[in-house]
Amino acid sequence: MISTERYGVNKKVVVIDDESSVQEVVRGYLERDGYLVYVAGNGADGLALAERTKPGLIVLDLMLPDVSGEEICHEIRSRSDVPILMLTAKSAEEERVAGLTLGADDYLTKPFSPRELVARVRAILRRSAGAETPLVEKLSFDGGRLLIDTVEHEVLMDGEPVDLTPNEYKLLITLARYPGRVCSRLELINHVQGYDFVGYERTMDVHVKNLRKKIEPDPHRPRYVETVFGTGYRLAKG
Repeated sequence: MISTERYGVNKKVVVIDDESSVQEVVRGYLERDGYLVYVAGNGADGLALAERTKPGLIVLDLMLPDVSGEEICHEIRSRSDVPILMLTAKSAEEERVAGLTLGADDYLTKPFSPRELVARVRAILRRSAGAETPLVEKLSFDGGRLLIDTVEHEVLMDGEPVDLTPNEYKLLITLARYPGRVCSRLELINHVQGYDFVGYERTMDVHVKNLRKKIEPDPHRPRYVETVFGTGYRLAKG
């Protein structure tokens, strides 16, 4: 089981990329910034390395020699909520959205600025470690069917734990702070992705879609996370 300190600081980074030049640059810049970096040249080795080292973040190339990065991302997400930064030469919006839908926390297109990569790693880990929590310890909705334990950072649906990524958890917490209040996409991005996030608002739609798949009885007819067309989202009261 790949695991991290769920919302604590963990400066181990696993880099999965088959290009030696990319490995050297990423390792050099991240180590200079104080990270402990492990490198794998293919997907199988990368999964084994992540399993062994239990990183705080994974930098994942999508074009690997043995298996696609998308498959690796799916495999990691089936076991863990460790943050994933995707590296991709695929710059089309559809490709980026597909990566986020699989559970990646951010993406960076090749060729990239090493300084930007370091900044994004910092931002992802800062967001993962600094989720806002409500003042109360437990939030209950729908007669207790949906329960959020802000102390244990745990979400229960019908008494069963729901495995959320850090961004999905922060999205739910942000909405749960003000049930019934509409939050714009930009407001949610600022709370979930951070004020220094460089991207586009559709990113939040992907996170909402993923969250609904995990907590909604029928994601196509959401009971909890409601869309307010032209404005944003809100968590239904009660």
